[in-house]
Amino acid sequence: MLTAQNIKRIVISGPESTGKSALTQALAEKFQTRWIPEYAREYVQSLNHPYQYQDVVRIARHQIGQEETIAEDVLPGNILFFDTWLIITKVWFDLVFGKCPEFVLDHIRRSEIDLFLVCNTDLPWIADQVRENGGEKREELLQLYCKEIRSFGFNYELISGSGEARTENAIRVLAAHGMNLRSDKVV
Repeated sequence: MLTAQNIKRIVISGPESTGKSALTQALAEKFQTRWIPEYAREYVQSLNHPYQYQDVVRIARHQIGQEETIAEDVLPGNILFFDTWLIITKVWFDLVFGKCPEFVLDHIRRSEIDLFLVCNTDLPWIADQVRENGGEKREELLQLYCKEIRSFGFNYELISGSGEARTENAIRVLAAHGMNLRSDKVV
């Protein structure tokens, strides 16, 4: 099991351009805890060629390593927030390459994620050099991510709203799941 530190693990997930990074950072700040940044964006931006299967393997391995390293620094009873996670990487493998490495599936199966906060597609699409889907597939991807989350037996909640309202909606959902703002502890 990957919960030796007795911490809560909350994944912020969803399609491209739905505010995952902003929400993750805002929640980590409000809960005064650590968060794991999205690595895929940084990695793909640094490539001087179109990404390939082995690039996504490296991304997945790095994500797992980040999770293990950063989790060690989170105090027992606190929350560790993830800006995306391996569910998105699995879907990326499946859609682009038609296969997913077994180590990714094994890690997903062994992980104890307490809750996924899935960002809704209610924010406007903002194009950049890394985003691939042009916004037209966001709803389809949203449904696919939710299906994958359910298929592994994880719980999720859909988060809507813009800016601070989105953050407040996420805080309300976390409170409904027993994770309240209280200095630096989960109650």
